[in-house]
Amino acid sequence: RVREWLADAARQLDERFPEKAEHVTINKTGEFVVRRTTATIVPESAVALQKAMVKRMPVRNLLDVLANIEHWTHFTRHFGPLSGSDPKIRNAAERYLLTIFAMGCNLGPTQAARHMGDTITPHMMSFVNRRHLSLERLETAQRELIELYLRLDLPKHWGDGKTVAADGTQYDFYENNLLAGYHHRYRKMGAVAYRHVADNYIAVFRHFIPPGIWEAIYVIEGLLKAGLSVQADTVHADTQGQSAAVFAFTYLLGINLMPRIRNWQDLKLYRVDATTKYEHIDGLFAESVDWDLIERHWTDLMQLTLSIQSGAISSPLLLRRFGAASPRNRLSLAAEELGKVVRTVFLLEWLGSSELRQEITATTNKVESYNGFAKWFSFGGDVLPVNDPDEQQKRLRYNDLMASAAILQNTVDMMQALRAMVNEGIAVNPDDIGFLSPYLTSNLKRFGKYELDFGHVEGWIHESLFAGPARALRRPKHHA
Repeated sequence: RVREWLADAARQLDERFPEKAEHVTINKTGEFVVRRTTATIVPESAVALQKAMVKRMPVRNLLDVLANIEHWTHFTRHFGPLSGSDPKIRNAAERYLLTIFAMGCNLGPTQAARHMGDTITPHMMSFVNRRHLSLERLETAQRELIELYLRLDLPKHWGDGKTVAADGTQYDFYENNLLAGYHHRYRKMGAVAYRHVADNYIAVFRHFIPPGIWEAIYVIEGLLKAGLSVQADTVHADTQGQSAAVFAFTYLLGINLMPRIRNWQDLKLYRVDATTKYEHIDGLFAESVDWDLIERHWTDLMQLTLSIQSGAISSPLLLRRFGAASPRNRLSLAAEELGKVVRTVFLLEWLGSSELRQEITATTNKVESYNGFAKWFSFGGDVLPVNDPDEQQKRLRYNDLMASAAILQNTVDMMQALRAMVNEGIAVNPDDIGFLSPYLTSNLKRFGKYELDFGHVEGWIHESLFAGPARALRRPKHHA
């Protein structure tokens, strides 16, 4: 079946190649030239819609955003004493929100406490961080905010959440710790925050990794560990997502890997066999596939895939070992060979479809925009001032929790602004809504005196449009 899949993809591109002259051609030296993908033009009506909408959105302090999301979801119920012998704390929800703000904005307990009045001390936030907020509990709270976001109407205009983009961004660290290293792309010390961002703009996975590690090995991990009701089946990665082994195992797991390709000429395409020739695209292919090697180890590859799916084997560990495997490791070679087939099919589809290239570029741009949006909240300093690996991972979760809360609040405010415009008789084109984004910062205030007004509850939280999804999320689940 895999062999027929490759043969069909090559034959279809060869037959339709003359129709592709507008965006892929062959130059005088026989090289294939792919024209640069043009950016999607945002219509003026969409720009006007955003301006009119933003005018109707309230300006909010970040602590007010956290308070609103807590009143709406009660997500801090997932936090509490890590040890059963520890006593509960007074005003727990307020303490948790202040700690999330201090850590998520990279202020730290000491710097944040200086702006919060006499009743809040650095020890309070430090204690809550160490004894009440674990990595796992932060992930659980984050997952709940994502699930609520998926239940809202507006994000459905941007995507269904089944396609994600994966990419990393550099964070500065102290030099003397296990996670930091010199990053050759950014030319400085630090670590890489590797994230999966869905096509509807929400981040569904995040993890700090050292520079130098092949980022593609975390592509599978992010999809398997998201644990959401909407499961992604397509992932767009940056150029580092071109590993043949990653192509192999994403295929076996039923995941469509479609990375952004920068230097596609450096990648080899493989023909079905040495005797197969093509009229137009024969020059694309370098070698033929070793089908005997794939068939001999097919069962072994499937067993490894099932082990990855069940969690018995860590996909980053397996892919890292395969990347460093001996040339005599036949199983590693079989995975590499299968990956060459899958990657060849993708490249043939990529070459033949300007729409696919444009879609990949647009989706991967979303993860880059998210990385910038999340870093906007990290205004307390450029360096993450912690050396403990677990604490470093927690800081990334705090930062994403801040970003998710802001995305939820922006989405709510956008929905209310759009509803107000419709009630005023202003025509809103649904197509223009697709060009909007929840990564708005002009309506958010980062600086000033930080006071948490937890006693004030805004009316929209009780409206059925927003209260319904929140109640459904908290409703007990019945398992068969």
